[in-house]
Amino acid sequence: MSEKNYYIIEKNINKIYRGEPTNFLDPNTLKNVINKLKGINYNIYYPYKDSDKAIIYTDKLPEIYLLEIFSYDKLTHREIMGSLFGLNIDSELFGDIIITNNHYYIMIINSIYPLINNNLNMIGKHPIKLKEVPLSILDNYERKYEEIELIVSSIRIDNVISSLIGTSREQTKKKFLEDEIILNYEICHKINYELKENDTFSIRRFGKYKFSGIIKETKKGNFLIKCLKYIDN
Repeated sequence: MSEKNYYIIEKNINKIYRGEPTNFLDPNTLKNVINKLKGINYNIYYPYKDSDKAIIYTDKLPEIYLLEIFSYDKLTHREIMGSLFGLNIDSELFGDIIITNNHYYIMIINSIYPLINNNLNMIGKHPIKLKEVPLSILDNYERKYEEIELIVSSIRIDNVISSLIGTSREQTKKKFLEDEIILNYEICHKINYELKENDTFSIRRFGKYKFSGIIKETKKGNFLIKCLKYIDN
């Protein structure tokens, strides 16, 4: 665990013990925070079914804004996230980026609303406008995935990635060395890591995936596995 992630976990644990809600936590951070909470009752707020990020709170949620991004051009998840990071906004302060039916949404903690409202006027090279919309817009939203089934010799992450994107193991190894693989929201250098059910991993330029698990073992000792690829819809 990196020093930064350790700090984030401890900071959010302390917020809960003070009776304050956390910021938006990715699944890995959420799990680590929950594992350290002792003797306290808490709730978990998921903005929509199958959302990646969640908020832990005891009594009251923080004030949350849902902003719709209007653009004449097609935007990508990567462009939107890059523009948020370009404003030096920590990933804790915004929820999942949602793209559905050519509509673009970001959920933010109220404290950064002035910063975003006054400064986020471009996504990449595309001029945009922002509008606050009701959270209820997401009441019936469900994330969509592309289901991918593969036969692999092992469930090592490097082996699965090689099969997913059609590259050699050497080319895949290079991606790990160049920090192009994110596993459960942290840069991954452990090429022999064996994937576990619901692990998420991202491959630069190839997208984000969730490992659903092993479907069955084949007669030749290989594994039929299923991965879900996150898709913008």
